[in-house]
Amino acid sequence: MSEWLESAITRARGINDWLAPKRAHALELLSTTKWPTRKTEAWRYTPLRSVERSTAKVIKDVVALSPVDIAGLSAIELVFVNGKFDASQLTKILPEGLSISLGQTLENAQQAQALNAFSTIKPERHLFGLVNDALAQDVVVVSVAEGVEIAQPIRISSLLSHGAESHTRVQVSLAAGSRLAVIEDVQASGDSLNTAFVEYDVASNAYLEHYRFALQTGTNVAIGGSHFNLHDHAKMHSTIVGFGSDLSRLDTDIIHAGQFADAKLNAMYLLDGKELFDLHATVEHAMPNGTTEENVRCIVADRARAVFNGRIHIHRDAQKTLAELNNRNLLMSNTAEINTKPELEIYADDVKCAHGATVAQIDKQALYYLQTRGVSRSKAQVMLNFGFINELIDLMPNAALAEWIRPIIRERFSQMEVK
Repeated sequence: MSEWLESAITRARGINDWLAPKRAHALELLSTTKWPTRKTEAWRYTPLRSVERSTAKVIKDVVALSPVDIAGLSAIELVFVNGKFDASQLTKILPEGLSISLGQTLENAQQAQALNAFSTIKPERHLFGLVNDALAQDVVVVSVAEGVEIAQPIRISSLLSHGAESHTRVQVSLAAGSRLAVIEDVQASGDSLNTAFVEYDVASNAYLEHYRFALQTGTNVAIGGSHFNLHDHAKMHSTIVGFGSDLSRLDTDIIHAGQFADAKLNAMYLLDGKELFDLHATVEHAMPNGTTEENVRCIVADRARAVFNGRIHIHRDAQKTLAELNNRNLLMSNTAEINTKPELEIYADDVKCAHGATVAQIDKQALYYLQTRGVSRSKAQVMLNFGFINELIDLMPNAALAEWIRPIIRERFSQMEVK
């Protein structure tokens, strides 16, 4: 066990609140969990040196931070500042049928319900998910009533100042026939460390539109997860956009717990310098007639390293499943590295499933051709690369978010040189 993990366990043991039963269970599991090494399959290509040498600390002083403005987006702001929920930035009057509460403020019956639901969707195999279980100061509970459609998206922003450590947790529950859009966003100043986990329970015939923007770069360490439980005829559409940092790791789990559930996951990440981004996505088809469509695209420049592990598990009773996983990767230098591992594990005999991965290099002749026609090198790179990603941006249901992220990605491309 590392010194960092020992310190985290010691700190967690000093916390006593309404989450104590769940925290005790997490601590019990952590006490017997080995610190991952390069021989640990789930962390084979993602060393944890950045975590072990991190000097980030919990900042108790009040710091005034606000989320970056997104033009054209009217959202219900749910803001954490250095790990603490900032109730002052929450919309004062919520739409009818929507409830957002801090766990410690709930009435006894509601608190007991939230406690029972806590960490039931996120699998126990996630080491830093257990760390988050143990160190989260509280849980923000979001509920949508049956049959209610919330027009405005909820934006969950985790804001960190320089050198801050934070562990944030949110539970989102969509009742039968409801609709909701949720945006997860981490904004960090530097030398920070955060774990940010959100669990989603999507009831029968409900629809969830989900986004996660992991755009922290530099010396930040960001480890988190988005975990989904889909009931009968539930639908979800998720988009992930990530940049690399000293260590960026995201775990996504989708559980088809009901029949005719439908899941779409599109992910794109762009890395430069010595950055690292690791995406682990697991889909569990536990019931019949489910569908999953997963598209992951990655562009890596300089000496950056990308990791993708995509696993689709078709259980024995999950007949009539339709599942497809497609991972496409583009290298912009001879020293960039991509480690991809798409997996299909099938135990049912009446399914249609496919998976595949490709790794290619940018066409230097095409780059040279554009430069000879008077196009600058940086603009030529954007022209050649943007189409690779833009297809997934076009699939984003929220037009305001698509228009916001496009220039950010163009700027990112202009900084990534072909070598």
